[in-house]
Amino acid sequence: MLPGLAQDRCLVMGVVNVTPDSFSDGGKWLDAATAVRHGLELVASGADLVDVGGESTRPGALRIDEAEELRRVLPVISGLVAQGVAVSVDTMRASVAERSLAAGAAIVNDVSGGRADPEMTALAARAGSPIVLMHWREHSRTMQNHTHYDDLVADIRAELQVQVDAAVAAGVDPARIIVDPGLGFSKTGAQNWTVLAHLDAFVAMGHPVLVAASRKRFLGELLREDGELRPTDRRDAASTAVATLAAAAGAWCVRVHEASAAADAVRVAARLGKETA
Repeated sequence: MLPGLAQDRCLVMGVVNVTPDSFSDGGKWLDAATAVRHGLELVASGADLVDVGGESTRPGALRIDEAEELRRVLPVISGLVAQGVAVSVDTMRASVAERSLAAGAAIVNDVSGGRADPEMTALAARAGSPIVLMHWREHSRTMQNHTHYDDLVADIRAELQVQVDAAVAAGVDPARIIVDPGLGFSKTGAQNWTVLAHLDAFVAMGHPVLVAASRKRFLGELLREDGELRPTDRRDAASTAVATLAAAAGAWCVRVHEASAAADAVRVAARLGKETA
């Protein structure tokens, strides 16, 4: 998919949220220099690429304007690319994706799967860049009002296939499409576990699969302590467990906030896979 990145194991994508309101680390990396330093730390601890986002997509989050999103992400992308880091840009706006690709980003990670901005897939086609299409029904403010499915896995796969077909119709090379089942987006905690248990259905779509479970609420719910959600910064061990299972199930990449353990986990999964192939 990308030159210089491993092809014999699941990749690790480190997260850099240049936002004040992300669910896990909002406000920690708002300063560009601090965000670049954090991205470099993720790479040093095992991340293969770094995902830079300037707009929170946590449940209930409100949108920011284009100018603010660009102000947040462009210096971070440029700074990381200058250090030789492979970068993906986490955005739903084609204009932000275009400027980010010009600044050196290598992948567009669109959590709306091309649905929020009708120009996104055409931009990816023109640029020839890989694009992540995530299963998505609605913006963060109201997405948890849209969790009804007749057949959860079949419906998600069918809806995601519609997004893939639309991207191909817009000119995107099918070989450059990555799919993401969208854990936590228009899905209840229980539904997230069902999706994870059936990752093979998404691998069978024939595109690389990105799994983004790191520190999400359904892990906090599983690990409740005295009735309270496990805090986000204490969900990394569970996140690594999911990364291991996702890699073993054939995921192309796992998106994580803490890279070191995930980097070990995907190597363990790859080695075990050699014995069971």
